[in-house]
Amino acid sequence: MNTATKCHLDRRAFLRGTGTMLALPFLEAMVPAFATRAQAAVGQPPPRFLAMCATLGFHTPFLFPQETGADYALTPYLEPLKDLKGDFSVLSGLQHMEQNGANGHTSEMTWLTSAKHPGLAGFKNTISIDQFIAERIGSQTRFPSLILGTGSESLSWSASGVPLPAESSPSKAFQQLFVDGTPAQVAAQVRDLKRGRSILDTVMGQAKKLHNDLGKRDQEKLDEYFSAVRDLEGRLVQNEAWVQRPKPKVDAKPPTDIQSRTDAIGKMKLMQDLIVLALQTDSTRTVTLRLSGMNAVPEIAGVKNDWHNLSHHGQDPAKIEELEIIEKAEFTAFASFLAKLKQTQDNGRPLLDSTAVIFGSNLGNASSHSTANIPMVFAGGGYKHGRHIAIDKEKHVFSNLFVSLAQRMGVEAGQFGFSTGVLDINQA
Repeated sequence: MNTATKCHLDRRAFLRGTGTMLALPFLEAMVPAFATRAQAAVGQPPPRFLAMCATLGFHTPFLFPQETGADYALTPYLEPLKDLKGDFSVLSGLQHMEQNGANGHTSEMTWLTSAKHPGLAGFKNTISIDQFIAERIGSQTRFPSLILGTGSESLSWSASGVPLPAESSPSKAFQQLFVDGTPAQVAAQVRDLKRGRSILDTVMGQAKKLHNDLGKRDQEKLDEYFSAVRDLEGRLVQNEAWVQRPKPKVDAKPPTDIQSRTDAIGKMKLMQDLIVLALQTDSTRTVTLRLSGMNAVPEIAGVKNDWHNLSHHGQDPAKIEELEIIEKAEFTAFASFLAKLKQTQDNGRPLLDSTAVIFGSNLGNASSHSTANIPMVFAGGGYKHGRHIAIDKEKHVFSNLFVSLAQRMGVEAGQFGFSTGVLDINQA
């Protein structure tokens, strides 16, 4: 086949005939035009994506440097990251548009979706970027995505705008990732999956009978439904195959859950250690971690006041001083996490090089609940780092970055949410 006649095949392409469907192996024609040759080469680590959101924000004067470019002075929150300066970039100027919602904190619902006016009457959320990616490449790993949180809520939303539950127990997540079930448990899981498929068969049979009696608009809606059902059926079949495969073995002790609800940093560290293991074993390639604040005093030396109250400091120097202790502890934990990703080998390369990490918040100013100029540290992923990048106003829509991240993951995406373009950090 010459270059002029080459076609681009979907990564999930199949051969179909006489009632049989055969999945094609990975072919060069399945590599998107924007994918790099390095990603397509045999033996190269696959791209991965992690989003972490601290829902009570950060005091940005302690985060954003005064200088832009590579020659910036480290701020108090970046000081713990000084040995990793070449592995991350600080992004300022990003924001989601029209985030005034039901209250000052509802913007966390849309941090990864970019839907407008969260929580107000008539609001319906949209799919989060992690699930958008997982729907397209999630079949390549045992878990399409890993949704974690130090509390019960998550950052992830389905295609129908439904919040997806987060796993807040590191021990349970570890068991799901790395502990094989007994033969009886595996058989029960397979039966449940087959039962799910039989339900789908029944629903599809009933729905098809309706099709010819419906108007054109309803037929289109039904066709969309058929497509969703077929996709779900495909995932059920894949899940059955994964259930019967042994899980990866890791040289790590199962974590012990922290019982104290106020040990926020301890919980953050446990989850981050789990994420390293999940990515290292290629159990998933898409992860979200919601870091909850609290209406209580966190277990951090030097802190004596309620965290939520401190975040609403109203420029009170005493409150800001305590708040700095909390938030610097978060950045210290984050620095340790990035160091582990860098030290962990992935096909002979640092795991950090294949993992794009965004760490920030939905609140640019938690004291006033502002969603302008949201804090953002962008690390790893093979990008050109070591800079403070002040995003131009023409490109400051946060979801523009999501388009670039999706493309890096091998997903053909020209737009996401209310994006207005593509924000390529290497070109910023």
